[in-house]
Amino acid sequence: MASPPQPGPYMPDLPAVPAWLNKGDTAWQLVAATFVGIQSMPGLVVIYGSIVKKKWAVNSAFMALYAYASTLIVWVLVGFRMAFGDRLLPFWAKAGPALTQDFLVQRAVFPATAHYGSDGTLETPRTEPFYAEAALVLFEFEFAAITLVLLAGSLLGRMNIKAWMAFTPLWLLFSYTVGAFSLWGGGFLYQWGVIDYSGGYVIHLSSGVAGFTAAYWVGPRLKSDRERFSPNNILLMIAGGGLLWLGWAGFNGGAPYAPNVTATVAVLNTNVSAATSLLTWTCLDVIFFGKPSVIGAVQGMMTGLVCITPGAGLVHTWSAMLMGMFAGSVPWFTMMILHKKSTFLMKVDDTLAVFHTHAVAGILGGVLTGLLATPELCALDCPIPNMRGVFYGSGIGQLGKQLGGALFVTVWNLIVTSAILLCIGLFIPLRMSDDQLMIGDDAAHGEEAYALWGDGEKFDVTRPETTRTGGAGGAGREDTMEQRLTNMGARGVTIQL
Repeated sequence: MASPPQPGPYMPDLPAVPAWLNKGDTAWQLVAATFVGIQSMPGLVVIYGSIVKKKWAVNSAFMALYAYASTLIVWVLVGFRMAFGDRLLPFWAKAGPALTQDFLVQRAVFPATAHYGSDGTLETPRTEPFYAEAALVLFEFEFAAITLVLLAGSLLGRMNIKAWMAFTPLWLLFSYTVGAFSLWGGGFLYQWGVIDYSGGYVIHLSSGVAGFTAAYWVGPRLKSDRERFSPNNILLMIAGGGLLWLGWAGFNGGAPYAPNVTATVAVLNTNVSAATSLLTWTCLDVIFFGKPSVIGAVQGMMTGLVCITPGAGLVHTWSAMLMGMFAGSVPWFTMMILHKKSTFLMKVDDTLAVFHTHAVAGILGGVLTGLLATPELCALDCPIPNMRGVFYGSGIGQLGKQLGGALFVTVWNLIVTSAILLCIGLFIPLRMSDDQLMIGDDAAHGEEAYALWGDGEKFDVTRPETTRTGGAGGAGREDTMEQRLTNMGARGVTIQL
């Protein structure tokens, strides 16, 4: 008599694999979430730690690290459901935790995304991916986290770390969740038909505007740092940029919430736009400054990735190339030409030019998407029937919607970011003192990125070249600088003083 079949991973009706769950969709969404996470950790952590002066490497990397960790805790406590839960206001969902089994193992759903026509009939049902809510919570967290990490780029080299620790959860709750619900979670911009495929407005425009606003209120770096802020490790910066570029496959490839046709088009378009923008930016550097800049190439890569994000899965690949050309030229012009001619822009110390690489590129991508989105690709992903760009018959209305959405995100972030920082400033100084700014990491954290002399000992170049130390029987002896270095464990190191 044959024994009954033993339970196995491919048996029907497994409790952990309900009928609605698709294993392929689940696997891809978890992989996409990991890709986006790698963009922050370690991608932007590495970029921030290497693109700044050596004395700010630890502080800059830590600001990104802290933002990532704090965002996750706030996200599962209340943030996720404020951005993707049941409608509370036209721009906000009801707060609630994402911590219990009953919630996390159920099928993922965007409860406010059903779209109704003017006569009240249902035109598009609510979005319900084929995986558990836990996968959606994780994926959307990575987007929230990278937004705050990008915002930090405007504040490197002077913000009080304690003020940053207070700022991150408040900005997530009162700014990010509003943009996310309004454009993605079923809020009024979503229902109106504003196109933001994967975060050109929700992530990049908001981080650029909020970062620039925060830079205004926090104040500038020291004059010496503003005049000379050379990267401490350009090769490491390129490595971080590579992680950011490749991680964008999860950023735009995971946006359809399934490994489908839209995802494949989006990933291809993302790479084409980034490459085109990088080459455009580099060519402009050569034409106007006589030599290519590696930092400029990374910035061009970034603007290409940002610009394609609002429409990555909705445009032809030739359109992605065109968007890359605009992404490599328009932010280049605003950063290299317009910025230097504007007294106000020069006054605000946006350390990594996040306003240009994210806010300008994000608006540019949203506008170009409003022009170039194709009806066929929109039909596969957009919630409202017959959505398309101006060049495909939508009329000027779609462009107006794109500009209206950008205006709302800009004004909201300007007001909310200012209010949060002004409130924090009543209790905690927003900027480090000038004495701390002169020192850098050692003053902020008691740590430094590079310990060159032995086990963390610092070599004081102001001391005399020889120093007298005690010898046997009370006799003194002269130690040369070379002997001092040897005693500190720096044998074989050549020093230029």
